[in-house]
Amino acid sequence: MLKRTTLDNGLTVVYEQIPNVRSVAIGFWVACGSRNETINEQGSSHLIEHMLFKGTKQRSARQIAESIDAVGGHLNAFTTKEYTCYYVKILDQHLRLGLQLLADMVINPLFSPEELEKEKNVVLEEVRMYEDTPDELIYDLFTQALLKDHPLGHPILGTPESILQIKREDLLQYKERYYTPANSCLAIAGNVESAQIIEECNSFWRNLPGNYTPEVNQPVHT
Repeated sequence: MLKRTTLDNGLTVVYEQIPNVRSVAIGFWVACGSRNETINEQGSSHLIEHMLFKGTKQRSARQIAESIDAVGGHLNAFTTKEYTCYYVKILDQHLRLGLQLLADMVINPLFSPEELEKEKNVVLEEVRMYEDTPDELIYDLFTQALLKDHPLGHPILGTPESILQIKREDLLQYKERYYTPANSCLAIAGNVESAQIIEECNSFWRNLPGNYTPEVNQPVHT
């Protein structure tokens, strides 16, 4: 049965116990995607997703990857027009590690200027790859033509021009605006106990800052 609780800082935690498996999936969902970006911010949501894997105050990028690989887990993320998700799949006995690692990535990212420049080039290569993929290119052109100037028409990856002009301070302000407890949700499913989830989530996620819900652009009517 699906259960839900709210931490003291306002973060919603939704979880379901599935006792006949030996794994657990954890996802941190934030209502922040390309629809939240201004013209000059295009690509910010996706670039932040990249940067959260590039080191924290406690872990280097390599340590983040190795800590999950060492226990046979899987760590990844994706960005859409309306939300961004960071998730880990791991054995149930490593629930604490999964929650701790995701919290560290979300709450304590470094946003190293050197890594930011590297990731800009990585994203620019993604843009070129999309432009060479007909179905992806057609989808972007269709949404831009249909939705015109509305942010839902923005490409998720951004444009080469917008990506190159994004600065570290821009990303920090953007993240502070949207990565708040009221604008996020932590979802957990697998062989877990309610008491353990509440204890571990309070331990690692109580320091997620922010106490407001950002404004969202009005829906498009066609």
